[in-house]
Amino acid sequence: MPSWDICTSAEIGELVRSGMDMAVLPVGATEQHGPHLGTGTDTISAAWVAQQAGERTGVLILPAMPYGCSLGHTERWPGTVSLNPMTLTQVVLEVARWTLKSGIRRMIFFSGHATNAPSLSSAVLQLRYEEPRARFRQLGIWEVSPRVRDLYMRDGDDVHANRGETSVLLHAAPAMVRLEHVFDVPDVTPGRIWSYDMPSTTPTGVVGRPSEASAEDGAMMAGILVEDFAALLRAGLSEEWPQVPAAPAVRRPSP
Repeated sequence: MPSWDICTSAEIGELVRSGMDMAVLPVGATEQHGPHLGTGTDTISAAWVAQQAGERTGVLILPAMPYGCSLGHTERWPGTVSLNPMTLTQVVLEVARWTLKSGIRRMIFFSGHATNAPSLSSAVLQLRYEEPRARFRQLGIWEVSPRVRDLYMRDGDDVHANRGETSVLLHAAPAMVRLEHVFDVPDVTPGRIWSYDMPSTTPTGVVGRPSEASAEDGAMMAGILVEDFAALLRAGLSEEWPQVPAAPAVRRPSP
């Protein structure tokens, strides 16, 4: 039973005592995803993949965080609710510190939203300093493996509500998809020097070709996502601490 919020306190304690010292915190967002996807796309996708992988590996899955750093969407389209970058870092730090009190010593912050990454990386740096005998990593859903990244980026590098995101939801949460409102928008960011907000790059809040999405494509993607994330979790459970070689002896100059 890998879901933290379904387990009782005693069950979590027993799992940790039995050797399960890893937990995954899915971190999503509540933001516009164009006219065809629900605002909880990034939360639902990350939480669904994490839960499926947790059931395969026994790794504990914490309740998903539904808010992230979505400032780049601005107020142009209704529905976005964003945290500031430093607020997101602080919230993740507090969740992690309390999770560690239950005996967890390995944590993955599993993000469904790209611009959560700086805040999550900052949290990792702080936690690594505070808890040097625990281990932390932040990971985007599209970063699970090279083949997962290739699937997500089939229609561009700076994608949003694209074929991949739409297909995954058609499989995992079809009620969140409105295919009758799909509208393709090409990625105009390659080769640019600067980073731009969403209203500067898309008229609809979409970047990519969601018209190519299908439930069959989503089932294929979901299978690969869960398989590769479960493999990553298993590797994380078995990974030993690095064996640091002894420092060379200091040679003092001859008198």
